Amino acid sequence: MKKLISFLVVSAVCASFASCGDSKKNNSDTSDKNGTSVSDGDTSYADDEEIVYEDKVFPNDGDAYLAIVDKKWSLEYWGRDEDALAYSAGTVPITGNGDYSVSITTNTYGCREQASGGDPHADIKGEGLSFLAVMIKEGETKYPNAVITVNSVKVDGREVAMTSKPYTSSDDGKDTRANIFNTWVTTPATDARSTEGPLYESGNPTDFCKDYSALVVNEEDFASWTDIQVDFTVSGIN
Repeated sequence: MKKLISFLVVSAVCASFASCGDSKKNNSDTSDKNGTSVSDGDTSYADDEEIVYEDKVFPNDGDAYLAIVDKKWSLEYWGRDEDALAYSAGTVPITGNGDYSVSITTNTYGCREQASGGDPHADIKGEGLSFLAVMIKEGETKYPNAVITVNSVKVDGREVAMTSKPYTSSDDGKDTRANIFNTWVTTPATDARSTEGPLYESGNPTDFCKDYSALVVNEEDFASWTDIQVDFTVSGIN
C-alpha cells in the first residue's frame, strides 16, 4: 500500500512539471496577428492577444493633412513612413471649395509601439508643440489660388482659442499651408493670402496683414494631448 501511494504522488508531481514545461514552450513561440514575434520577457500583453495594427496613411497629391511636431520632436507627422503619427492619420482629398477636417492621434497600437520602442499598450501622449499646420500636398500646382481658412482647432475634443488668424502660403512653392503654430516665422510670408485678399500689395503689408500670424494658438493648450483635429474651409478654387 505504501508503495502504491508513493507511486501516485510521484506521478502527480511529474505530470505537474510536464504541464509547466508545455506552458513555457508556448510562451516562447508566440506571435501577433501580423507575424511579429513576442519575446518571453514582454509582459505588456497576453500571449494569446491579437494585436491588429492600424494602417499608416500617406497623403496623395491634392490631399490635405495635419503636419505636426511635438515639443520633444518624438511624435511627428509629415506624411512619411517613419512618422509615428502616420497610423490612422486623418487626411482628406481636396475636391473643390468646401469644408474639410484633418486629424492625428496617438491612440493606436502602431503609434504606441513605435513611440515607446516596442510596447503597443504604452501610455503615449504628445507634450507641447514645435509645429502645427494644415497642409495640402502639391497644392500650389493643383490649386494655385486656394485659400485655407482655419475654423477650429480641437485638442482631445475640446476647441481651443485662436489668438489671431492663420494665412495661406507656401514654404517650398509646392505644398500649400496654413501655419497654426510655427515659431520660425515672425511675420506673414510675402506670398500670404486670405479670404480678404493678398496680405501684401506691391511688397507692402496691407492694413489687415497685422491680423494674421503663423502663431495662432497657445502652446499651453497642448501640454498633453492624444487627439488633435482641425476643421477648415477651402476657397478660391476655380
